[in-house]
Amino acid sequence: MPWTHNLIILGQAKRPDEREFYLRQAIRERWTSRELEQQFRLGAFERAAAGPPKLSAALREMHGDAAAAAFKDTYSVEFLSLPEPHTEADLHRGLLTQLRAFLIELGRDFCFIGSELALQVGGRDFALDLLFFHRGLNCLIAIELKVDRFEPEHLGKLNFYLEALDRDARKPHENPAIGLLLCASKDSEVVEYALSRTLSPALVAEYRTQLPDKRLLAAKLHEFYALNAPEGEARDAQVSAARWGRKT
Repeated sequence: MPWTHNLIILGQAKRPDEREFYLRQAIRERWTSRELEQQFRLGAFERAAAGPPKLSAALREMHGDAAAAAFKDTYSVEFLSLPEPHTEADLHRGLLTQLRAFLIELGRDFCFIGSELALQVGGRDFALDLLFFHRGLNCLIAIELKVDRFEPEHLGKLNFYLEALDRDARKPHENPAIGLLLCASKDSEVVEYALSRTLSPALVAEYRTQLPDKRLLAAKLHEFYALNAPEGEARDAQVSAARWGRKT
């Protein structure tokens, strides 16, 4: 890895696990120095540590930790400069226009296949928003876009698309398709209930149109460490989190 990358990580990462995260990700994703700087601005470590992706049981069983590593709970699309409010057409068109930036946010193993992919079932035509292939998971990735809050019924349509892809598009050597529902907001408890009974390998994630507030991300990370640390360390983390809260 170039020395510039080491200087960026050593200069900006505060914790040993944060440094390790950016070192591993920079190597795996082959980030340029500019892309690495951008990941720090986006709070990639805080988002990954404190907000793991919401995966269905079928997806966890099929791919385990590899699925958790391949997806995010929140995707940043501030590079689109979307108006507020915006439509699904605005979001769709923006992602296609800025496809390179979107692929960097998704991860290097994602390969773009098509947009508004035609699926014909029972004499009717349907259109899938975005279709990718993931080299590491060896499967198609169907992405459905929603510019409003997640609703449980959204999963029904996504599951239908996954079934159509597995029957009509998946090649014999590929794993079953995975569905990613990308929405403007979600209630974590509603997502958990909705995903608990689905038999499809799927997940629900949010997209963010603005750079995250790093102070809020840091406070959330402190809270995460407090909840997951041993009892003695948890007390120290809670004190640290309280101090951070007063500072911000």
